[in-house]
Amino acid sequence: MIKEKIQKICATLPQGVRLIAVSKTKPVEMLREAYDAGQRLFGENYATELRDKHVVLPEDIEWHFIGHLQPKQLKYYISFVKMIHGVDSVEHLEAVDKAAAKVNRTVDVLLQFHIAREETKFGFAIDEIPYLSTLPPMEHVRVCGVMGMATQTDDQNQVREEFRHLKQIFEQLKSTTFAGHPEFCEISMGMSHDYPIAIEEGATLIRIGSSIFGARYYQSN
Repeated sequence: MIKEKIQKICATLPQGVRLIAVSKTKPVEMLREAYDAGQRLFGENYATELRDKHVVLPEDIEWHFIGHLQPKQLKYYISFVKMIHGVDSVEHLEAVDKAAAKVNRTVDVLLQFHIAREETKFGFAIDEIPYLSTLPPMEHVRVCGVMGMATQTDDQNQVREEFRHLKQIFEQLKSTTFAGHPEFCEISMGMSHDYPIAIEEGATLIRIGSSIFGARYYQSN
C-alpha cells in the first residue's frame, strides 16, 4: 500500500521536485516499506525520534529535520542530518553553525518564513529580510533556500497566494543576499492537502506524510 501511494505521488511530480516522506510518529517498519519502494528522503519532526530511527535504518537515507528547531536538541541529529528546514531566527542559525562546528560538518538549512495568516506558525517576518544581508560569516551552515507553511484552510486561493508569496521571497533573496550562491535553490512548501498548489507555485521540495503513511500516531506522555 505504501509503495503504491509513493509511486502515485511521484508520478505526478515534475522534474526538479523531490518528495520528502514525513514519517513522524510512524514505526520503523513503515519506513522500511517506503525505503523498499525506493524512497530515500525522510522528514522527522522530533529530535530523539529522528536519532533513534537513524540508528536502525539504512545509511543512505537522506534525513531532513522539519520540526520546530530547539537548539538544545541539535545534539541528537546534527552529526548526520542532511537538511534542517525550520531555521526561523538568526539565533537558531547561529546555534546550528555552532553545533555543526563541534562535529566538523557543514549542514544545509532552509530559512523558514511566516507566510500564513495563522499566528501559531513560526518563521522570519517579512520585514526581517533586509537584515539577512548583514548576517555574520558562518562556516558550518549552508543556506540552501526557504521554507514555509500555508494557512490550514479550504480556501485554495489563499493557499496559492501564500505559496506565491514565499516564491517571491525566494526570488528576492536569490537576487540580493544570496546572489552568486548556486546552492540557494530550494523552496520547501506543500503538504498532503496542498502540495499540488505548492508545485504549481514553484516548490522544489514537498513534505508529505498522511497521504503516504496514513493519519499520525499520537503518543501519550
